[in-house]
Amino acid sequence: MEPLGPEGFCFTCNPQIPCFTRCCRKLELVLYPYDILRLKQRLKITSEEFLERYTGVVQGQNPFFPSVILRMLPNPEYTCPFLDPAAGCTVYPDRPSACRTYPLERAVDRRPEVGRAKEFYFLVRHDYCLGHDQGRQWSVKEWLADQQLLPYNAMADRWAEMDTLFASNPWRGEGAAGPRQLLAFMICYNVDRFRDYVRDHDLLRRAGLDKARRRAIALDDEALLAFGLDWLQNLLSSR
Repeated sequence: MEPLGPEGFCFTCNPQIPCFTRCCRKLELVLYPYDILRLKQRLKITSEEFLERYTGVVQGQNPFFPSVILRMLPNPEYTCPFLDPAAGCTVYPDRPSACRTYPLERAVDRRPEVGRAKEFYFLVRHDYCLGHDQGRQWSVKEWLADQQLLPYNAMADRWAEMDTLFASNPWRGEGAAGPRQLLAFMICYNVDRFRDYVRDHDLLRRAGLDKARRRAIALDDEALLAFGLDWLQNLLSSR
């Protein structure tokens, strides 16, 4: 696969295309922490409710930390639980990053010798998708803006740092589902329970944060998740 250049790509997706919603079936869609945060907010439920209703926990590529995947409906086509056959995606404004990136795939070169991390985008083609040969021409920059991908990519980069840390097996012999791993899972995927943990352990005051940031974290899920990842990274790196 060759990275896309300035020539961009041609693509469209809408209900008038015969393959509309074909890509919303039989998925192994990995959900990242920011995906779950946005989806649970959209559905107006807690993180825990979202995890119980819509996800499964599997062994992914990381040998020392599980992955969370979206659980398909138990019907003959194994459709996405948020798919309406006529209208399409019912959570579209807050759909996961993989859905909004398609038909592109993002890769980031983080090798130290490269210097600053550099991102690349590749065009993905599936035989069933009929949107590649019609619609408008897009540059990668235009697609990222149109799909509102920048906050998702920023959080994905932060998550990649954590995933790399988890792959170093920082659990110190505790094994799967040990205390540190359960704490890490809560921080990454259950922001509502983590808020209770922060309050019960007075973490914001103990972390020496100023009042403005403490107030932001207390009121905003994204700020809380960002704080949680920073705090967890320090915790695991110092032991």
